[in-house]
Amino acid sequence: MSDVTASSSRGSLMERRFRIGERGSSPRVEALGGLSTFLTMSYIVFVNPAILSQAGVPFAGVAVATALAAGICTIAMGLISNYPLALASGLGINAIVAFDIILGQKVGWPVGMACVVIEGVIAFVLVLAGLREAVVRAVPNSIKLSIGVGIGLFITFVGLRDGGIVVNDPATGVALGDLTSGPALIALAGIAVAAVTAVRDIRGSILFGIATSTALGLIFGVLDGPSAVAEWPGAAGFDTIGDALKPSSLGDALTWALVPTIFALFMTDFFDTIGTAVAVGTAGGLTDEEGDLPQIRNVLLVDSASAAVGGAMGVSSVTTYVESGAGVAEGARTGFANLVTGGLFLLTIFFVPLIAVVGQSVPYAGDSTVTPAVAPALVMVGYLMMRLVQNIDWSQPEDALPAFLIIAGIPLTFSIAAGIGFGVLGYIIAMVGRGRVREIHPLMWILVPLFLAYYADSWLRVNVF
Repeated sequence: MSDVTASSSRGSLMERRFRIGERGSSPRVEALGGLSTFLTMSYIVFVNPAILSQAGVPFAGVAVATALAAGICTIAMGLISNYPLALASGLGINAIVAFDIILGQKVGWPVGMACVVIEGVIAFVLVLAGLREAVVRAVPNSIKLSIGVGIGLFITFVGLRDGGIVVNDPATGVALGDLTSGPALIALAGIAVAAVTAVRDIRGSILFGIATSTALGLIFGVLDGPSAVAEWPGAAGFDTIGDALKPSSLGDALTWALVPTIFALFMTDFFDTIGTAVAVGTAGGLTDEEGDLPQIRNVLLVDSASAAVGGAMGVSSVTTYVESGAGVAEGARTGFANLVTGGLFLLTIFFVPLIAVVGQSVPYAGDSTVTPAVAPALVMVGYLMMRLVQNIDWSQPEDALPAFLIIAGIPLTFSIAAGIGFGVLGYIIAMVGRGRVREIHPLMWILVPLFLAYYADSWLRVNVF
């Protein structure tokens, strides 16, 4: 009798629910896969509070809610889809919420999170209505790919600033920071360790980078030690939950100025999920003959609902993680692995003091502060997202021009929505210039006035509204 057959009773409730033996796995393998996925993506528990707290979201509340939302949504994905696809607050989407919406649009953080709720509801309705394919076809592939690349550069820039490696400069905009300072040195050490482990295909490279920067920061006094190792979450641990659902927050989010930003959130979240699910499913041999993931509708429904849940809990959009591939590489094939991953996330809500050590801000260059221990994660995620650039067809101007404008526009304007708008307008110009007006999808034309209104928001507020 094989190990798989011996380790799973086909008549058991577990086997009937998850079909572990049918997919060539075992409970032990699923558990190890779930653990591997958690270790690979657990960096978000440290990074998400550090990013969102820069925009005024309560740190302790984000730390607890990040773990809570990841645990609940990951378990829901396992039970509903029966795929080993774990979820957590999206790194990149949280940067949009923090820097583009809250700080850039100068709105309160509950309003920023309300935008995430609205985006998630829109995606959920589109999946229910069967319009997912129509939306996917409407947006050119070059734009979808370049959004990921542009956000990767954006995140890298944020990471380099958080590490004190680059600084604001009144003459040139940005400049090289003091690389001999304590924050910059521990950030660079963490980036180096993360890079070495990544190129050697060692799983958890991002976590290794964070751990290195944190350990060195504690050793050399750059970071303060924790007040405790673990504690029961107090009232402050739930400060962020529910504020985005208040009528005032939702009402302030439904303004013309925020419509393009909500669209940017939708684009980033929706298309990233499809690519992630298919990529992880392909690696695990879970796709069909046509390369599609069976019952992907359930995956998209859970993912869309999770985005809204993340906004409601104040932790940005919760989305499917490509790091789920680490668990699949260990042999995970079913949603049972998600029960392990989700359970481990739920346990981390008791370790906010340790999370606070990693995400703490330290003085740097006068009155400014940096968060050097999370810098390695941001830089390495940017590197991973940058690899999408090779899939863009640079030989065709109608693909290359909008891709270039998005990739350059997002980091240089420090706005994801503004960068995407450059790409949309560039696509229209390129297609018109090539004499291919009839091939432009109506949705792309609808986006033109929305982005023009976004760029002219200040003028419209003064002269129209």
